Amino acid sequence: MTALLETAPDLAGRAVEARKLVVDMAASPRGCHLGGSLSVLDILIAALHRASLDDGTEVVLSKGHAAAGLYAALHVSGILAENPAPFYGQPGHPYTGHPGPKVPGVRFPTGSLGHGVPYAAGWALARRIGGQGGLGIAIAGDGELQEGLVWETCQVAAAQRLGNFVLVVDRNGGQNDGLVRDISPLPNLAERFAAFGFETAEVDGHDLTALGEVLGGDRAGAVRPLAVIADTVKGKGVPPVEGKAGSHYVTIDAARAAKWKRMIR
Repeated sequence: MTALLETAPDLAGRAVEARKLVVDMAASPRGCHLGGSLSVLDILIAALHRASLDDGTEVVLSKGHAAAGLYAALHVSGILAENPAPFYGQPGHPYTGHPGPKVPGVRFPTGSLGHGVPYAAGWALARRIGGQGGLGIAIAGDGELQEGLVWETCQVAAAQRLGNFVLVVDRNGGQNDGLVRDISPLPNLAERFAAFGFETAEVDGHDLTALGEVLGGDRAGAVRPLAVIADTVKGKGVPPVEGKAGSHYVTIDAARAAKWKRMIR
């Protein structure tokens, strides 16, 4: 855990560069899921850094529509050598609107919401059965929690005492059709996970130090899975779209992209 915390300033620099790449992808002919990619970026960078300890930890972006954020995070983390932004959505390149295993650093394809959560839980179970270390980390959106498969997996994870399974919720309050609170509210979310037998933690999803603390342990002796509720801002880092439902999917021109990138700090 100490190594993760010591490198937090470097991770913050990665986050700035990753946000600029996501804006570049929004300026592609197809645009991208901008708001959710920006909200989840810090979580992805912290989780990928946790996985860089090379102990068998696997990170699964269950909210696969935030693929632009994943590609950017993989690149700034040194896992994906090629800059994905110029090739995003282009024929002949693997950087599609939902990630698949043709992209270095992506083991499981995700896109249909809810599916990445059991992938990560299955990974955690396989590591435990094999007597190996490492975590299965799933990163889901709060709107994604409307999928029953998420809660079925939570039930199994608790029953199997998967202390090496971690579910991080990118709670940005938005989804495709509007605000989560207006569509299917999720009050007392930590209590819900606790009722399923999870340990719980609530953190600022843009605080890389806090994320490093909660993801940093090996959880070798844990018998309860962990749910991390990370409060985030949709469109984080780009003031004109922060917190706005309209940032869910965005296509912009090069001039606007350049203007937005100058705002990112």
